[in-house]
Formats: sequence, structure tokens, C-alpha cells
Amino acid sequence: MDEQQSPFQAAIKPGLTIGLISLALTFIAYFIDSSLLGSAWFGLIAIVLFIVLMMYFGKEYRNELGGFMTFGTAFNFSFVAIVISGLVGLVGQILLFHVIDPSLGGVLADQAFENSLSMMESFGQDPDTMDPALLEEMRTNTARGFTLSGQLMSFGFGLIVYAIIALILAAILKKRDKSLDY
Repeated sequence: MDEQQSPFQAAIKPGLTIGLISLALTFIAYFIDSSLLGSAWFGLIAIVLFIVLMMYFGKEYRNELGGFMTFGTAFNFSFVAIVISGLVGLVGQILLFHVIDPSLGGVLADQAFENSLSMMESFGQDPDTMDPALLEEMRTNTARGFTLSGQLMSFGFGLIVYAIIALILAAILKKRDKSLDY
């Protein structure tokens, strides 16, 4: 009889796979047109692909376990896979923003700032009436997110989001064996 992997062991390969696919998409988008990295639709496509892959690997692991998986097992598998994927993506983004193209962070920060101003205008706020110091603070905070410390801090805060996503995935992936009910 085959020995079953723990959720932690089983999550390593899917986490690395999803992380590398995400990284490949990021670099492809960068080489096509770096402004794609700041577009909302690129982010949406990446999130949808991420969720689909997590569901696929989660169902594959559940089948490996005999077709049933507890909520706790599904959560552990999902969370570890997401964290590993996030770490791979973080390393790739650090390389992209600090080694390959150090000016990219500034370009994307400017694009994000302009997107924020456009969104404010769509809600009726005229950026010209805002305090220039506040606008400069917004620009600085946006740019700070692309620094090494900003990327590391974002990953740290991202762990909370990863846990929420893992909870949702666990609720979807869990399946109990009803034949064990008395």
C-alpha cells in the first residue's frame, strides 16, 4: 500500500508549480510590455489562473487521499501551497525589480498612482482640489511598495490574505465520507 503524503509534503510540488507559472506569466508580460504588470486585467487573469490551479491540485490531492479530505487537511494543503507559490513569486519579483530592471518599480508606481487618481475622479473627487502634500504622500507610499522592504512587508501582510484564500479553498475542497456516519 502506498504511503500517503502529509498535506505539507503534498503542497510543495503544487506550490512550486503555481509559483513558477505565475513567475513565467510575469516575465512574459514584462517582456511584451512592462505596463501590463500594472493593468487590472492582467491581475484578474493571474488571480483566476491561480484559483483554477489551486482547485485542480487540491482535487488531485483529495483523490490521492481516496476521494475524501477534511477541512483541516484541505486548509493545510492550500495554505502551504499558496505560501510556497508566494515565496517563489516574491523571489522572482525581487529579481525583476532590483536586478533585471531597477527602474520598473518607479514606472509601475507612477502608473498605479495615475490609476488611483483616475479612480478618485470617477468617484467625484477632483485631485486638483486635494492638498499637494497629501498627493505627494500618496505617490511616495505607492512607490514604497516597490522597494525591497515594501515587497517583503507586502508578503508579510499577504499571509493574512493567503490564509483567507486557503480557508475558502478548504471549504470548497473538503469532502467527508458519509459512509462513516452512523
